[in-house]
Order: sequence, then structure tokens, then C-alpha cells
Amino acid sequence: MADLRPPPTPVALIVGTAIVAGISGYMIGIASSLGFLPIPFMPKAAKPAKARGTANYDDEEESSEEEIDEGEILDHLPNWANGLEADKRDGLRASALAEAKKSQAPAAATKPSWADSTEECKLVLVVRTDLGMTKGKIAAQCSHATLACYKNFLRNDPKSPILRRWERQGQAKVALQVKSEDELEVLQATAISLGLVAEVIADAGRTQIASGSHTVLGIGPAPKSVIDKVTGTLKLL
Repeated sequence: MADLRPPPTPVALIVGTAIVAGISGYMIGIASSLGFLPIPFMPKAAKPAKARGTANYDDEEESSEEEIDEGEILDHLPNWANGLEADKRDGLRASALAEAKKSQAPAAATKPSWADSTEECKLVLVVRTDLGMTKGKIAAQCSHATLACYKNFLRNDPKSPILRRWERQGQAKVALQVKSEDELEVLQATAISLGLVAEVIADAGRTQIASGSHTVLGIGPAPKSVIDKVTGTLKLL
């Protein structure tokens, strides 16, 4: 007797195939999750992140020079030489009072009367507000001034008890303000006359202000009472 059942329609074939595929995929997924089958297209396990911090300092990653965008991240080109002549070449130091600065070194033959003081020390950063520098620009210029003063000590009197006491006590820094270059130069001259380190920073002029502009004066570190004779009347920044 002939089979009179009609053949399945295309819709029935599609639905049946989808049901079989769904059940098969579900079963394969269960088997893979239980470890019975390998998981295809599984990405390789990510490497564990390196522990950061001083305990793993040798593993710290250094930024390459290519990552530094000139004129944007830095106010000036990087000073790789890290020396006095390189500072001058890159426009990081000013010498408006060249003759006075010759006697500026703290290790001069005649030590200032406060050289053996045991008073708490500080470093003062005097910022010009008339230049309209942004907060980031001011921070960068103050960093230059701090480093310039510190390098002055390292170059002339690296074993200075004043410098060592300032380091041990937390490297106190105070930011003050003036409104003109003339005020900055007067303060520098006064500081030098008292035997204080006084470094003026000249901007390289690659971003916000004119090249050679005197931006910040760093004074010290030195005993507070001595620095206050120079900057005691100035307002905080």
C-alpha cells in the first residue's frame, strides 16, 4: 500500500533544523563548561598585572621619550643632560643679577651667620601673577625653581646641614606672589645679600608666555626667620 503522506513543507524543515541545532548547541555548551570538550575561540589567559610600588621598583615601566609631546606635556624640552649648562641652554635659569650671584653659593669662604642655625627650614617660591599663567604653568615653573635651588646646594655644598635638615623635616615649601619682574629682582638681590640661595626661572617661551620671561624665584632652603626677612611681607599665592 503506497504511503500517502505529503512531503514536509520548507517551513517545517526550517523549524525542525532550528530545534535540532538549538538542542545540539546547548548540549555542546554544557559539555564544554564541564570540561569534556575544548572551548573554541577562547582567548588566551591574560597575564597577571604586575604589582606596583617601591617593593617592585625594578619592574617599573619607564616612559619612552617618544611619549613626551613637546610643548604640551612639558613647558620646555626635556633637560636630559641635567646640568647647569644644559639648564641655561634650555632657558631654565635666569641671571638678572650675574655679579651678585657669584657670591651666592652657600659654601662660600665666609659662611652666613645663620649657617649653623638649628631652626626649622623652608623653601619659598615667589610667583609673578602679572603674567597670567595658568595653574598648571605655575606648578611647572615652581617645580623648576625648586629643582634649581636644590641643585645649587648639591653643586656647592652637598653636605650642608641646612639642606639635610630641610630634607628630614619634610621639605617645607611656601608659594608667595608678586606683581612684577622688578619686585622679583629686588627680592633676589636681598636674598643674595643675606647669603641665601636665590634662583630665578626664565621660561623657554614655548607655550603661554614670551621667551625669557622671569616667572618664579626660589629662595632657600634656609631657616624660616632668615627667609622671612626677604619675603615676610608677601601674600600667599
